[in-house]
Amino acid sequence: AYFALQVIYARRKYKISPPETSGHPEFERIFRAQANCSEYFPIFISLLWVAGIFFHQGVAAACGLLYLYTRLKYFQGYTVAVPERLAPLYASARLLWLLVGLAVAGLLAHFV
Repeated sequence: AYFALQVIYARRKYKISPPETSGHPEFERIFRAQANCSEYFPIFISLLWVAGIFFHQGVAAACGLLYLYTRLKYFQGYTVAVPERLAPLYASARLLWLLVGLAVAGLLAHFV
């Protein structure tokens, strides 16, 4: 919701009405950062859910909080300058892979 609100504020600030997605470069970065975060959210939620149920709730929750923090840093970095998004992007990708590993380990332990 925070990311979507930032897009709304940017639309008002730069006078860009929906459905337009181009205009001022700062608006475009904010819009793209929000879209990128939205695209990864279903993957994150699914992995968090499976890792929490089949591996361990506490470990999955800690990974989930770290992931959300890295995505916030990604968003903030992207809105400043495109290269600023890279370090948080890589960190969030590593956390997603960690959640994949936890989910697979939990599923294997449960079903094997």
